[in-house]
Amino acid sequence: MIYSPNGENIHMEKPKDKIENIGNRISVFQNEEVTSFVIIPTDAGWKVWLLFLWLFLWTISGVLVIINYFHLSDTNVKLVVIVWLAFWAYFEFRLGRAYLFRKFGKEKIWVKRGTLFYWKDIAGAGKKQEFDKTMVSEIGLVEKKKNDFFQFMNESFWVVGGQSLFLQYGAKTITFGIQLNDSDCRELQKRLKNALKDQL
Repeated sequence: MIYSPNGENIHMEKPKDKIENIGNRISVFQNEEVTSFVIIPTDAGWKVWLLFLWLFLWTISGVLVIINYFHLSDTNVKLVVIVWLAFWAYFEFRLGRAYLFRKFGKEKIWVKRGTLFYWKDIAGAGKKQEFDKTMVSEIGLVEKKKNDFFQFMNESFWVVGGQSLFLQYGAKTITFGIQLNDSDCRELQKRLKNALKDQL
């Protein structure tokens, strides 16, 4: 689905409007005024259901431990349970965040009148960022190390990470394009560069 800069749906009304796809996860809308990209989090709905099941079971396990904590009398056992609950809460947050993004989220990028916009939209929430194209020095590919454990974890489905592209904006580096494959990533990079060059 294609979105306008204010987040509303774009309907194709003009003959010069153009809609196409990059791979299975990126849609592109283009006309004389705006070039817009929407990246959906996944094209495998069954993985989202598995993630929900994992989140549900993980939540239940934590709730059961919390309930039973109040029946414990041994101080050492309580300490072990508290450490486990800290571990549980961390992953509860990560899993919940990942599920919400996979289920309701999108990355939206659009270029209009010399400004590039980026919005990691989760059910209408999330901060919209604006970048003046005159201050964009580079749009590049994030270097990913092979056989790196942390890189592997960052690319896993249950994590909202593994950004594939970066935008150099003055002294800031903005990353985006979550877990895109190499061919889609390079095509998006090329289209974005062209959009910044062509849009006034």
